Amino acid sequence: MSSQKQTISSADHLLKTPEQNGGLSSIKQYSPGHARKLGQTRKIRYRRDLKDEENPEEKARHIKQVELNPLYKELLYTIAHKMGKVAATEVFADSQLHQYIKEALTMTESEHKSLMEKVENSEPPVCCLMATVKEARGILGKDISGLSDPYCLLSILEDEEERRTRRSRVKASKYVVKDAVSADKIYQTHIKKQTLDPIWNETFLLEFEDIAGASFHLEMWDKDEEVSLSQKLEEITTSFSSLSRIIKEVKKEKGTDDFLGKIVIKLQDLHCTEDDWYILEPRTETYPDRGRCHLNLKFIHKTRDEALSPGRNAYINYCGILQRFVLSYISKQKTSTPWKGELCGEAQTLLEHYAAQTDLSPFLQDLAKWVAYSQLYQSVEVDSSLLLQQLTCVEYRWHQQEHELPQQQKQELGDSLHRFLHYGLHLVSKYRDIFPPTPSATPNLHTLLRILVQICKTKPFQKMNPADFELHNEVADAVQTGTQEWFTNKKGLHQPMTKELSEIIGALSRLIDEVRDDIKLNKDVWNRTFVSAVQVDVFTAVYEKLDSLVAAEVKETLSQTEGHIDQSLANSLFPLYLSLQAIHKEKAFLQKRGLLKLTNFHVSFREAQPYWLKQMFNTTMDRVERAVKVDKLQLLHSGAVPVKHSSSAVDMVACIQPVCDLWEQMSWPDPEEAFMLMVKITEDVCKIVVTYCHRLKARVRMLSEESDHESAINMLCVVVNDLEYLRSVLTRLPAKLNWAGLQARIQHVIGESQFQNTLPSQVQQAQGILGREIRSALDTLSKTVCARSVGEQEPFLGGGLVTFWSFQLNTDIETHVRGMSTGSRIPSKSSQDATSPLMRYLEKELHYMNENLVEENFNSLLTPLWNNSVKILHQMAAEHSQQDGLVVFCHRLLYTLECLEQSFHGEGNGLPLKILHSDEYKTLKAYLTHHSLSSHQLVDKFLQGKIWEQRVVAGEKYGAVTLLTSYRRSDQRLRVEVLNAVNLLPMDSNGLSDPYVRLCLEPHHTFPLVEPRCTGIKRRDLNPLFDEAFEFLVGLDQCQAPGACLLVTVLDHDILRMDDFEGEAFLSLKDIPGVAKGGEEKDGPGFRPDATPAQIRLPLMHPKPNDNILKMLESRKGEREIQAFVKKRRQREKQSREQSQP
Repeated sequence: MSSQKQTISSADHLLKTPEQNGGLSSIKQYSPGHARKLGQTRKIRYRRDLKDEENPEEKARHIKQVELNPLYKELLYTIAHKMGKVAATEVFADSQLHQYIKEALTMTESEHKSLMEKVENSEPPVCCLMATVKEARGILGKDISGLSDPYCLLSILEDEEERRTRRSRVKASKYVVKDAVSADKIYQTHIKKQTLDPIWNETFLLEFEDIAGASFHLEMWDKDEEVSLSQKLEEITTSFSSLSRIIKEVKKEKGTDDFLGKIVIKLQDLHCTEDDWYILEPRTETYPDRGRCHLNLKFIHKTRDEALSPGRNAYINYCGILQRFVLSYISKQKTSTPWKGELCGEAQTLLEHYAAQTDLSPFLQDLAKWVAYSQLYQSVEVDSSLLLQQLTCVEYRWHQQEHELPQQQKQELGDSLHRFLHYGLHLVSKYRDIFPPTPSATPNLHTLLRILVQICKTKPFQKMNPADFELHNEVADAVQTGTQEWFTNKKGLHQPMTKELSEIIGALSRLIDEVRDDIKLNKDVWNRTFVSAVQVDVFTAVYEKLDSLVAAEVKETLSQTEGHIDQSLANSLFPLYLSLQAIHKEKAFLQKRGLLKLTNFHVSFREAQPYWLKQMFNTTMDRVERAVKVDKLQLLHSGAVPVKHSSSAVDMVACIQPVCDLWEQMSWPDPEEAFMLMVKITEDVCKIVVTYCHRLKARVRMLSEESDHESAINMLCVVVNDLEYLRSVLTRLPAKLNWAGLQARIQHVIGESQFQNTLPSQVQQAQGILGREIRSALDTLSKTVCARSVGEQEPFLGGGLVTFWSFQLNTDIETHVRGMSTGSRIPSKSSQDATSPLMRYLEKELHYMNENLVEENFNSLLTPLWNNSVKILHQMAAEHSQQDGLVVFCHRLLYTLECLEQSFHGEGNGLPLKILHSDEYKTLKAYLTHHSLSSHQLVDKFLQGKIWEQRVVAGEKYGAVTLLTSYRRSDQRLRVEVLNAVNLLPMDSNGLSDPYVRLCLEPHHTFPLVEPRCTGIKRRDLNPLFDEAFEFLVGLDQCQAPGACLLVTVLDHDILRMDDFEGEAFLSLKDIPGVAKGGEEKDGPGFRPDATPAQIRLPLMHPKPNDNILKMLESRKGEREIQAFVKKRRQREKQSREQSQP
């Protein structure tokens, strides 16, 4: 089949006829066996119709006649002569298709009938099935070599003709195609030698008259040629495996081809275009698996009536039809969402039929869609992703058919891409208006930029536009140009109404606000889109452009204010300064920093700065005055919890906050000037605070004269709380004003000493004034409360509130504590009952102050009271002389101390634990804890202390002893094996010793029946080897008792005097394997948890004299066992070489 060529008009005039394109070159289309000539008179008729375009009705009629009528006739012709099925699942009748195209192309019924009549009278098309035999796989091997020489026969048979041919046959024939039709209607492919997977890629046009009853036939044959006898014999000698095939060849007629398979398809079952693999069918059941053949089948019109759309080719018509269908679909949509490529079933059916009938290649279809969609993108809302998808399809087709495309088609695609690229850059320059920062618009901008990038990457664009085209630079230039236009437009919108300076500054301030918002949007929204799509830092480009534009405007405007600054003008300059400051701060996000025009913008506002501070100070002072005047000095209530401040204190803090905000807003760039500005702001805040103190003092004096005694006390408490609250605000002032950050900025200009002598001294001076006022108020409150407490008596004048309150409460606390002392007999009251009167008394006396004073002032009362309470308890414990009741009394005092600690701490709302746990408190608690214990508990405590000393002892000053210990739970035996001792002290005159080891289980009240054990004596040896084992029968609960230990004593044997003391060591029984808790759960029937013995080396120690626990035990004279234990320990202290404890 001969190739098909088309020339296409410019994409700018895609849907216009040649005469509307200004006499473009004629459009030619070539089809197999037919060529048509285009009319040459369209240009003259176009010139005559130019006058009609002045009338809108005539213009519309002309457009319909020139544009729509040819398209409409083409669609009617397509419907009348449609062939094959379409991909759509829904099948439409001709009437439905007619109704659809009438609506899509806006035709009336009369116009439809008129055009329909012309189509019915037109020449019918020559219908063809264009069959492309691509390849086959897995066919039968018919030759001796096991391969074949396949070729294909193609034809279209009609049923009647086939039946008539079969009846006329005299002898049955293997051929179906050759015997059914004439030779001129049979098409044959080339013969492919010796292969089972032939590749042809040959295309044929098979004409037919009626699709009904007609079938497409393909037969595949193996070509056989006559071969000499010598060649046959040679094949036998070379391949005995092919003997069977040779015998078969001998029986076969000479020159008869072998049948490989057939494909028969009814034309009515075919789609407009099909590309599929078909199974080769056998004539009989022999060899059913004969392989597959790949075919591409398409119904086309070999010729169509040229009068339907003279001067237009199929590509132009396809573009026009597609655009009309899209516009019709969009006009019927009720939603405002962008069009995403959807079309109704009728449109898809007609487009598929028309493309197939006119043999429009897939590349031209994709090109037409790209051109149509790109043009629609400029007039209706089309989803950008659709363009990107279509561009990808065009690129894919280009790679497949690049060498087959005519130059004009290539140029057409290149021009279309180039024009859309420039249109896209135009949209980019208007991105602020076209793609606002919304979740729906920003993705569209990103897709558009991706389309532009993809266009520049496509081979058609690169080949057809050889000039250097850097998209990165083009986008940056478009952004710069668009920014200039945007700024000019905004400047025009914000022109001042008058020539007054305040109006001019106001207009400039509004313009700068727009610029500030635009810069922020570019940084937060658009920059991510541009960077991710085209790697253009749009924020930097916009910032630099607007920086120069704004700097010029500000310089020009502020030059008019020099020498004319007053308070009103300065107030109007402040918003302008803030906007410029916000813009200047955004420079921190620039990727590359050059010299910016707005770097020193603050210089122009130096003259207005004092007016801003004055305005803020005066405004704040007015608010403070009004707040104090309306303050009734009552506690504020916020829900169920009262706030212990008055309204003026809250207003005061709210007044100071704007001053701090002013400092942060100004962020004055110059370090030295910023320091002076901070000094002024701090001074103003201190003045405001001091003024508030004086006004509040006068206010409470005035209200007290008109109130009763109880109300006066309440108001005094509120005033004290207000002043304390204000002092805490001053304490936080350096953090609020960020003094640390300022000091870091100015350290190279202002020294640290100058900084500390200036700013902190101002705050300290104000806090000193506040402190004096608080103390004065507390003194006044003290006298007032005293007068209320004593009734008719004179108020306590010796000191302030804390002194009086402490004196009164300390006396009562001492009285209650003395009442808790007991005699020699067991008291009838428990500790809780004995301490209840004291706790009730404290709760009653402190409740009023707790309800009316803030935490700081209430803590100033609680701290000395707590310290005095601890002293009283310590004094009472030390003065108790009745030894028999000392344990009970100390236990009560300890319980009292714990209750007082909980009350004063108040679950974290009272005094902190750091203040409560003073050194005197720790001493008292240790004293009471020890004296409230029984004698046995004290012994346990003593032994636990010795065990701890043993664990932390450093070095082996007095030598060491090595043991091997274990405990067998099975028979409750403690096994101790004394291995050796080393580095003992020489006790005899000969410089040696006669050592032995004494083992004793302590305490005695835990092991009353266990006797001590001793090793043998080793004569004259400082490093004796004993290697002796001992077993103690003791229970597990005894070994796990508090203080249970093995006392290891090393002694030097003397005959005539008492044995000398070498040293001792304490081993906790819980450290011996088998004693530790956790092993009991594993015990069960037949289970023997015998632990592995562990070797341990114990350094020997000497006791330190004057142990406190021994002193307490020594004072308990009535217990013989305890006194014996103390006597033994005192004896060891006498033998000890350690110094007394300090």
